Amino acid sequence: MPRQTYFAKAADVTPAWRHVDAEGQVLGRLATRIATVLMGKHRPDYTPHVLGGDFVIVTNAEKIVLTGHKAQQKMKLRYSGYPGGLKAESYASLLKRRPRVVMEDAVRRMLPKNKLGRRMFTNLKVYAGPDHPHHAQQPVPLDS
Repeated sequence: MPRQTYFAKAADVTPAWRHVDAEGQVLGRLATRIATVLMGKHRPDYTPHVLGGDFVIVTNAEKIVLTGHKAQQKMKLRYSGYPGGLKAESYASLLKRRPRVVMEDAVRRMLPKNKLGRRMFTNLKVYAGPDHPHHAQQPVPLDS
């Protein structure tokens, strides 16, 4: 019997739709589970160079939890490119103002930093409230 490594083709992989309710869940722990599913590492036919992950829908992003004093002490930094253009905002105020950004940034930073990682990130759909428009795809809950 020849020993050959199986590499899945892009046409062989059919992505599923997963749903996660983020209410009361810790940000980093949830982000690692979501990043694993987006990359496809939960599948037995995982292939690093193929987009083989599932779509993930996250609802209630505004009710995500940050442990310890991270909400007040951790800062989201933006730089305009001009001298003195550094803007800092605490995660507590960012969570009130734009809750999607907190979840998206945590997952984006756990994905590969290349073209494939940017394509994987498009399979993530984050919503601040409990409703989402993807009921037609019949998403199944993401296993805890």
